[in-house]
Amino acid sequence: MDFRRGRGKEELEINLIPLIDVLLVIIIFLMLTTTYSKFSGLEINLPTSDAPASPDQPNEINVAITANGDVMINHTAVSAHDMNSLVAALQRQIPEGGKSPIVIIDGDAKANFQSVFDVMQAAQKAGLPNVSFAAQAQK
Repeated sequence: MDFRRGRGKEELEINLIPLIDVLLVIIIFLMLTTTYSKFSGLEINLPTSDAPASPDQPNEINVAITANGDVMINHTAVSAHDMNSLVAALQRQIPEGGKSPIVIIDGDAKANFQSVFDVMQAAQKAGLPNVSFAAQAQK
């Protein structure tokens, strides 16, 4: 039973103005009390050189194998069915006087295993012992 017949129900509301005032005072207090320090460091003037920059020698040979078994060495198509042409193409990619580069095989997931094995064998015959495989991260 509701004995308060004459009184109407008051609507409840939250007054945000005092809350905003308090937050502004806190922000002003933090801005005034924060210290801004300058980080000190050494100024160094590096020497300059007139010598030309040495060209960067790539230290890797990228071999792509398609699902059909086609082979591309550094974006150049090569006959994959002939072992001698694979060996010759890999030997042409070896820089003179440098250490032997890494052969990175980027094979299609549906590529024939024999094609991948042929490239590995050609790299071994070309004198390139370092062979690696490229893979995509799973999503």
